[in-house]
Parts: sequence; C-alpha cells; structure tokens
Amino acid sequence: MSDQFLFATEVFINGLMAGVLYALVALGFVLIYKASGIFNYAQGVMALFAAMTLVGIMEGQVPFSHIINAIFGTEVHHFGWHVPALLAILLTVGVMVGFAWLVQRVVMRHLVGQEPIILFMATIGLAYFLEGVSDLMWGSEIKTLDVGLPQGGSFWIEDMTSFLGSDNFYGFFIDQLDIVATFVAILLVTGLVLFSQYTKQGRAMRAVADDHQAALSVGISLNFIWVLVWSVAGFVALVAGIMWGTKSGVQFSLSLIALKALPVLMLGGFTSIPGAIVGGLIIGVGEKLFEFAIGPMVGGATENWFAYVLALLFLVFRPQGLFGEKIIERV
Repeated sequence: MSDQFLFATEVFINGLMAGVLYALVALGFVLIYKASGIFNYAQGVMALFAAMTLVGIMEGQVPFSHIINAIFGTEVHHFGWHVPALLAILLTVGVMVGFAWLVQRVVMRHLVGQEPIILFMATIGLAYFLEGVSDLMWGSEIKTLDVGLPQGGSFWIEDMTSFLGSDNFYGFFIDQLDIVATFVAILLVTGLVLFSQYTKQGRAMRAVADDHQAALSVGISLNFIWVLVWSVAGFVALVAGIMWGTKSGVQFSLSLIALKALPVLMLGGFTSIPGAIVGGLIIGVGEKLFEFAIGPMVGGATENWFAYVLALLFLVFRPQGLFGEKIIERV
C-alpha cells in the first residue's frame, strides 16, 4: 500500500477518535432536550465545572479560597491532603447531583409550561452564572487533570502497523486516551439507550418532553424527572470534562467545546442518543479528511469551519438530522 493511502487511513482513524470526544459533549444536550424539550446552553460550562471540581477535590483545594482569604486576611489555599482519583470522581458526581437539585429548585420549577425560548434563555443565564461560580470557587488558572488514564501514542499499534508502508512510514499514531474515550462512549451510549427505552423513569422522561402539563396530569413528578435528567446530564458532562481536561488541560476555553457539539447535534438529531455518536463520528472524520486533502490547497485551518458548513447543508436539506424525529404540525 502507498504511504499516502496509509497516512489518509491514519487521519480517518484519528477523526473517528476525535468524533467520539465531540459526541460525549453532544450527549448531554440530547439528554436534556429529550427529557424536557430544552436546548441546554449550559452543557459545555457544566463539563468545565465538573472537571474543575474534580481537580479541586483531588488536590485538596479549599473552595472559594480567594474570597475567604480576602475577607479574613488568611492565606489558606489547600487542606493539605490529596484525594484518590476514584473517590474524587464519586464526590464530584455527588456535587453534580446537588447542582441538578439546585437547578430544579431555583430555576426549573418556576418555568413549568413556559415557552421553549424562555427555558433556553434560562440556560444561557445558568451558563454564565456557573462559569462565574467556577472561577470564584476554584480559580481561573489552567489545571492539569490526571486520573490515571493512559496518554500518548500506542507503541503497540505503531509496531504492529509499521510494516504496511515503506521506510518513511512508522506505523499508525493512535492516542491511547482516544481509545479509552471510545470504549467509554460505547458503554455510556448503551447504558443511556437501555435506560431511556426500558425503564419507567426513561419513559417518564419522554412523556415530560412531549407535554409538561399532560405528564403532571397522569401522576409523573416533574420535579423528580428534572432532577434525574440534569443529574444524568451532569454525569455525562463529568465524563466529557475528564476526557477533554486530560487531553488539553482544565481551562475556561473548555466550555467552548459546546460550540463544536452544535454541528454534531444538527447532523445526528437533537432527540437521538445514537445520533449524537454518529454525528460526532461524521464531524470528526469529515473535518480531519477535509483538512488532510483540501486544507493545503486553501491555506489550512479548515477544521475551524468545516463542521459548521456541513451542518448548514444539513439544515437546508434535512433539518431534523439523520436520526431526529420529523415534526409535522397540522393546521
């Protein structure tokens, strides 16, 4: 096989891996939308908050230390201990569940039956509020996240594939973290699909999304469902935050990954959990191959806009996405 073909294959595989990371973020959007009909603008910030909370707990950082020191004139920043990664993850899950309860208690229960645009605006306010709280709580400096996941290229894969090309080809470079993210995404999607389709709570979530008032009339607790769905979305945000934070560091630009999730949702459909994965894979592979084949001809940097152009084409010809539900309103 020619080296050029092998390089293109390597780009294709790495595109699949990148698409999985995009899809992990998109999953949170799909969960909230399926359960409440809300496009949750705050999902990206939730991933940032979860990752920062995880790092803060692992390092034994005192929350709101800057405010405490300013008020009391102290110099306390750390408790003096380090928490194991697994325990820190469990504690962070607890924090995200508490956050879900606060969202339902303070915001969502007052907006039952309101128009979708009002709910959307509420999530915009929630996003900026949560970003400010993250800054005050854990500080704005870039943090390193290490929960024990393998990183760097897989030497085994490189050695096993190096014979395919000439002396200029050294084997496929596949990041081990991307491989782990792929398996995590498979398990996560499988679990979410089973939960959504075959559990009483999953069916109740879909009923709430269809009509808040009708769900209440048949005895479904809207408060419980919203706490549940925001808790699950918080857990998904934590998983995405761990993967992205381990890959590129925990910093405030992490919240911008939500922007890359938008084209994924437009392709896969806002109501489909498998669609989020397929959409992520299409975006990941498409932008990598386009940059590899066309990028050098147009000066590069096509990854910044390719996904949005592709999403625009889908909006024109198939606005509900590949797996989304086509809504027909009869008048």
